[in-house]
Order: sequence, then C-alpha cells, then structure tokens
Amino acid sequence: MVQLSLLSSIFISVYLQAKFIHMPFSHLGLSPSLLKALAEQKYLQPYPIQEQAIPAILNKKDVLGIAQTGSGKTAGYVLPILMNLQGNTSTKNRHVNVLVLVPTRELAMQVREVFHVFGRDLLQRVKSLAVFGGVSINPQMMALQGVNVLVATPGRLLELVESNAVHLSNIDTLVLDEADKMLNLGFKEEMNRIFALLPKKRQNLLFSATLSEDVNNIQGILLRQPLVIKIEAEENNIDLISQLGYFVSEEKKGPLLRYLIKRNALKQVLIFASSVYKADNVADKLRKNGIDATAMHSKKSQEARTEALSRFKSGKLRVLVATDLISRGIDIKFLPCVINYELPRSPKDYVHRIGRTGRAESPGEAISFVTPEDQHHFKVIQKKMGKWVTMIDSEGIDLQGY
Repeated sequence: MVQLSLLSSIFISVYLQAKFIHMPFSHLGLSPSLLKALAEQKYLQPYPIQEQAIPAILNKKDVLGIAQTGSGKTAGYVLPILMNLQGNTSTKNRHVNVLVLVPTRELAMQVREVFHVFGRDLLQRVKSLAVFGGVSINPQMMALQGVNVLVATPGRLLELVESNAVHLSNIDTLVLDEADKMLNLGFKEEMNRIFALLPKKRQNLLFSATLSEDVNNIQGILLRQPLVIKIEAEENNIDLISQLGYFVSEEKKGPLLRYLIKRNALKQVLIFASSVYKADNVADKLRKNGIDATAMHSKKSQEARTEALSRFKSGKLRVLVATDLISRGIDIKFLPCVINYELPRSPKDYVHRIGRTGRAESPGEAISFVTPEDQHHFKVIQKKMGKWVTMIDSEGIDLQGY
C-alpha cells in the first residue's frame, strides 16, 4: 500500500509499507545493459526506495530519501546516475560530473564498487574513483585523470580541490549519502565549503537514515521541489533475525565466545566490540586459540582494513571483530551471524549492529553477551526494540578447555 501526503507546497512524502508489491526493474526506465548487470548481480526486484528514486532521478528531480542502512539506497541512485551520464560526461579533464559525499572510507569504497560493477557493460565508459584521508594523497591526485564520478569524504575532497587536482564547477549531480552520519561526525563546516564551490544549477540527492534537525536544515538549503521518500523501518528485517542472549561474567566472555564459534562450527562471524583496544584483544585471543580472526577499526591502516574486509566478505576470513564506526562499511547480503561481545550504548546502535545479518530476506542469528552490569541496559534495549530476547545462563555451560 502506498500512502501519499502533502508535507508542504513543494514536498511530497511517499510512505511505503513492508508488504508493498514491487514492479520489476524493467519497468523503471533503465537501459538493457543496466538490466543485464542487475540480473548478473542477482537483483530480482527493486527495493521500495529504488522503485521510487530511480524514475525521479532519471527525470533529473531532486530527491530526499530517508531509509535505514541496507534498504538498497546506493543502487537506487547509482543506476539512474550511470544512465543519465550516457552521452553527458564532461570533456574537460579533472572536471567531474557527479560528486558523492560520504562519511567514511569504507562507505566510499563500497559506493565506488557499486558504480564500477553496474557500469562495466555500459556503451559509454564511466570512470569512478573513491578518495579519502588516511592514505597518501599523491596516487589519488594522479588517478583523478578522466574521472566522471567522484566518491569522497569531505576533508580529502577539499585537500584535492586546494591542490587543483579536481574541479567542481561542472558538477551536474550531488549526492549526500548517510547525511546524518556526516553531520554527527562534524563535517558540517567542510560540507558548506564544498557547497559554495558547486554550480548553482545541479541535481541534488540526499539520503539519510534519519530526518534529524540538521538533516532537515541541510535539505532545506540544497533541495529544490524534491520527491521525499520515507521508508519506514520494516519490522520483518528484525523478525528474520534469531536473537539470543547469554548471561555471562566479564572474565568468561572469551571462553564462551570460543565455545560458541567452535561448538556451532560458525564460519562467518562479525563480532562487535566497543573500543579499539577490546577489538584487538578479542581478535588476538581468538587467533591464539586457533580461530582465524582479524580486528578492523580506525587505528588500522587503510590497506589493512581493506584487505580484512575483502577476506571476510569472500569467506576467507572466519571472524571479523569491528567497532561501531567501522561497521558502516560492512554490507554483506548473506552474513549468517553477529555477536555483541559488548553491548552498544544505544538501542538504535543495537538494531544497526544486528541488522548486519538477516538481510536480503535471508535469516540470520544475533547473539549478545550480557554481564550483571549490563542487565538493566539490555532490558532498555529490548523495550525500545519492542522484542524480548531469549536468555541463557552461561553458568550451565561447561567452558573447560575453551
């Protein structure tokens, strides 16, 4: 069911329910080469946000999309942008056509990969590049030759502009992906500097998990008569996840973790820790006990993070231990298991964590370790989530030898 309501004289909001029946990709106006790429990537039917955003972007409308992570928004803007670029790319070197701003390096690489995968068979080649801090700027400056689509974190983009390595005067489409995270991470001033460098006439696409006051202010400045798409969080996403909790003391968390991985023969496990130190510590102890594990966090080099994520996604790495910020770049369709070694601070972060599994309509398992000090906090998380988790007392489990 689709319910339309007028938010103001210029905003239309589209509320889509979980049981909405989708039309096929072939009805959305995409080219045969893009439809072929979708079939090869096993995209069977559009997600709600794709069904609404693709025709609007093809028609050069501004779009504000409010949807949770994993709702298909990246392909929702990548596909029509690639199609709009056919025959419309800039002939000036280092004058990019499309700018996608993202908050983290991992998301930058992920978005660029989507452009690359869907753009491989296009009649007119579209060159895309991801740029971000934490690595040498010189290779990025050299790679900007002939780039049409630039995916960037704000700070590194400004450094490249100041070095005359890239020019923004020909930007035809601006995308802000995970705008809420960018504003939360303090990029507002840098984003305003970037906006001032862009041509006034352009298409603007803004995607966010939430419509906060900051996001609302930004969209009020950027967007012109946008289509506003609001995808309500689908409860069946959480319903697909089998949740289990273990009452456990802090000192027995390590043995319990190793017991669960070995006893259940878990093959691809994403573990969440709340700090860099704890992530390193957990991964180190797993390795010492014969379990292939790697930590991924902000203190690791970009090369190490990229390799760890690549190995984990391909199934070559059994366990990845991550912090919350880094988890934004982890998007795996069929991840079977998530373990909260430590609980997050907020119920929203808990839902985001466990939402790494149970994606693409596939079941998943989420396990949480709950110490005596955590019990009240975990009750708050469950109450906010609207679901009660089955709890097991680890005192009844023989952890000898683990």
